[in-house]
Amino acid sequence: MQKSVVVLAVLAALAGLSSAAHAATDAPVELDLLLRGGTVYTGDSNEPVVGDVGIVGDRIVFAGRKAPAQFVARRTIDATGMVVAPGFIDAHTHADADLHSTDPRKRLNIPFLTQGVTTAVIGNDGFGGFDIAAQTQRLRSAPVGTNVAMYVGFGPVRIDQLGEANRAPTPEQLDVMRRHVSRAMCDGALGLSTGLFYPPQNFSKTEEVIELAKVAARHGGLYDSHIRDESMYNIGLKGSIEEVIRIGHEARLPVHVAHIKALGVDVQGQSGDIIRRIEKERAAGLDITADHYPWTASSTRFSAALVPPWAVDGGREAMLKRFDDAAVQERLRTGMRENLRLRGGPETILFSAGSTKYVGKTLADVATASNADPVDAAIAVLRDGDLNIASFNQSDDDVRAFMKRPWVMTSSDSSLGHPRAYGTFARKYEQYVVKEHTISLGQFIRSSSSLPAETLGLKQRGHLRPGYYADVVVFDPARYAAKATYTQPTLLSEGVVTVLVNGRLAVDAGKPTGIGAGQPLLRTPKAGSCT
Repeated sequence: MQKSVVVLAVLAALAGLSSAAHAATDAPVELDLLLRGGTVYTGDSNEPVVGDVGIVGDRIVFAGRKAPAQFVARRTIDATGMVVAPGFIDAHTHADADLHSTDPRKRLNIPFLTQGVTTAVIGNDGFGGFDIAAQTQRLRSAPVGTNVAMYVGFGPVRIDQLGEANRAPTPEQLDVMRRHVSRAMCDGALGLSTGLFYPPQNFSKTEEVIELAKVAARHGGLYDSHIRDESMYNIGLKGSIEEVIRIGHEARLPVHVAHIKALGVDVQGQSGDIIRRIEKERAAGLDITADHYPWTASSTRFSAALVPPWAVDGGREAMLKRFDDAAVQERLRTGMRENLRLRGGPETILFSAGSTKYVGKTLADVATASNADPVDAAIAVLRDGDLNIASFNQSDDDVRAFMKRPWVMTSSDSSLGHPRAYGTFARKYEQYVVKEHTISLGQFIRSSSSLPAETLGLKQRGHLRPGYYADVVVFDPARYAAKATYTQPTLLSEGVVTVLVNGRLAVDAGKPTGIGAGQPLLRTPKAGSCT
C-alpha cells in the first residue's frame, strides 16, 4: 500500500469515518517510525500525556496515548522519560546567508536543528529580498536542514528605487515598490518586514510604510517590524509601539513586534507599560503579537548602535567622509556620545564578530588601550570596519515580563558572535523553565511551536496532530541546555536526541544525520488577490 493511501486509511479509521475504513486497519498498519512512551506535548494544551507518536512518510498519523494495537513500525524509538513536542519554529532569524549558501553543511542549519528548531523564518528586519520565487527555487534545488518561511523586506524594496538616500519616493517610485511587494506576496511571502531602526529604512515616513503594508494586507499577509526605536534614539520605545499600532489600523492587517525589548538605561522597566498598551489593543480587536529572545544583550552593527542616522545618509563612504568633516564634528560626536549613554556606556559594548583586532574586547577596553576618549575610539574602530556587537542593555525583569505573555513567541534573532544563534531555545528552557520557573514547560513549548505556526499562518505545522507534517523534537528534560556563551558563541546545545523534519530524521541519537529535509513554506495569498 502506498504511503499516502496508508495515511488516509489510518486517519479515516482514527476519525471513525466509516466501517470500511475500520476494516482497512484490522490488519497491521506499518508505520515508518513510532516514538514510544514519551511525555507528549501536542501543542494543543499546556498539559502533556504519556504516549506515542506514529509517522508515515512526512505525516503524523497518531499522537497521544498508547498507539492502537494494529500499528507496527519499521523503526521504534524509545522516548521514555523524554519530552516529545512539535518541532520549534524560530520566528525571527538571520539565517538567510547560511540557508542560501553554496556550502552544504551551512545549509543544514545545524545550530538550529540541535536545539529542536525545524522551521526558520528569514527576511526579518526588512532585510529580505523581494525575489521570493528565486529564493524558493534555490531552497528546493539545494537541500536545507530546516523548513524556511520568508518575508519580503522593506530595505531591498526601498533601495531598489531610492538607493541609500534620505528622501521620500516619488509617486512613480512608490508604485514600483508596491509592485515589488505584491509580486513577493503572490510568490508566497509571509508578509512585509521592516527594520525601521536601520538606514536607509529609517529614512521612511510612517505613511510610506503604511502604503506598502496595505499591499501585504490585500494579499492576506502580516506586518513584521524591528520597530523604529527600542530605546530613546528618536521617537522612543512607546512612540514606536504606537507607530506599529497605527500601521495595523490603517493598513488593516495583523502586526508583529520583532524581538520585543526595552533597550537602554532610559527605558528599562517600561515593559509593564508596553504590555498594557498592546493588550489594550488586543482586547479592542487588533491582531498584534511579538517575539523575544531570552538574553539581556542585544546584537547589531556597531554603526547602527552609535552613529546618528543623518551621519550614514548615503552609505558607508558618506559616513567616513563625515568623520573627517570639521563642520559636523560637534553634532556627530554629541550624537554618538548620547547613543553610547543610552546603551549604558563603553563597557557594555562587546565586539563579537568582524576584525579579530577587536573581537572579544569591549569598547572600554579599546579606548583604554589606545588612551582615547570612547567616542574617538569608536570612530577609529568604524574606520577599520563595521563590526557586530553584543550590547548589554536590558534588564532580566523586562525579559521575564515579555516572556510570560501568551502573545509572545520565541525567536533567536540569530547573529554572528552572539550565543543566541546556537542556544536561544535551549537557554529559554534551561534558565526560565528549569532554574527560575518563570514559565512552565507547556508555555515554553507553545511559545516555540503552535503560537508561531498560528501567527505566521504556517498550515499543518506547530502541532502534533494526525494529518499534520511530521516536524517533531524529542529532548531529554534533564540535559537540554545551551552551551554557547558570549565568549564561546558557537558551541552547540545539548540534550536534543531526535529531530524530524517532514518525517525524516535530521537528528538521530543526538547527532545530526546530514539529511536536508527542509522545504520552503509558502503562504497562500488571499483568493483572487493575484489575478
